[in-house]
Amino acid sequence: MRIAVGQLCSSSNPLANARVVNKLIDQAVKAKAQVLFLPEASDYLGRNAAHSIALAQHSARFVDDVRHHLRQANSDMRVSIGVHEPGATADARIKNVHLWIEPDGTVAHSYQKIHLYDVNVPNGPILMESKAVEPGTTLVKPFAVGQSPFSVGLAVCYDIRFPEVALALRQHGANIVTFPSAFTTVTGAAHWQSLGKARALDSQSYVVMAAQCGVHDVDAGVGGDDSAAALGVPETPSPPKKKRQSYGNSLIVGPWGEIVAEGKCYDEDLSQDIDGDGDYYQLIVADLDPDHVATVRTNMPLLDHRRKFTVE
Repeated sequence: MRIAVGQLCSSSNPLANARVVNKLIDQAVKAKAQVLFLPEASDYLGRNAAHSIALAQHSARFVDDVRHHLRQANSDMRVSIGVHEPGATADARIKNVHLWIEPDGTVAHSYQKIHLYDVNVPNGPILMESKAVEPGTTLVKPFAVGQSPFSVGLAVCYDIRFPEVALALRQHGANIVTFPSAFTTVTGAAHWQSLGKARALDSQSYVVMAAQCGVHDVDAGVGGDDSAAALGVPETPSPPKKKRQSYGNSLIVGPWGEIVAEGKCYDEDLSQDIDGDGDYYQLIVADLDPDHVATVRTNMPLLDHRRKFTVE
């Protein structure tokens, strides 16, 4: 099965981000991919918790735009994408979700991120995701990709640091586990590839890691004909102490821990396209082999060898 992974640098402008996502959809369709995997927070990244909560009220416009474009592409490609959903009230915490969209634009599966990133990284940003985001509690059972021999397990970013997530998805039938992400540059340089390889080895599955990449413009506005004020989004910026920057290096890792394909990092040269879009946006493509997964699992049957034990 051929898959594509789209890398981008989301701003606080959902409509501009949708334009880039739709370009990646077109590129993936042209590459004859059966699935396009896109990063966490593809709809937007805000400057703080209040800004993110306000912007979530406009995520549905982003998702509708992407769904419409996918339908118009008239292909059999699916899209895996990380977005936000608003809370029950305008000031409630929002949801960080991973959507699976079928070729006809139907959202067939939705996973709400369980593990939230509340971390103060030395020499890096202080990020408290729980100030804006409500955690999920349930994994989505892995599901088949059309008539292919592949089944996908959904996770999001920080979930990758918890091996029990990938193991549970493997135990319920996944042979692809996907972690759309927005890793910091500090943690990305230290752990990104190691974590991807570890989860692939744990689960003996392909691991797909679509990544945000580059310096995010968190004061870009909402876009369209409406002003930010009219849409209820705070216009007066409260600049962060450090610019929000994501690591990039989107990865496809094989079940033996090998890197099958990778995108560029934030500090590598990625020029803009003719429209001025696409600082850091890129598409990578790979063909996944179900026989490779079967061979790895047969030669080293980890699930058969797993034992229950006690600690005394």
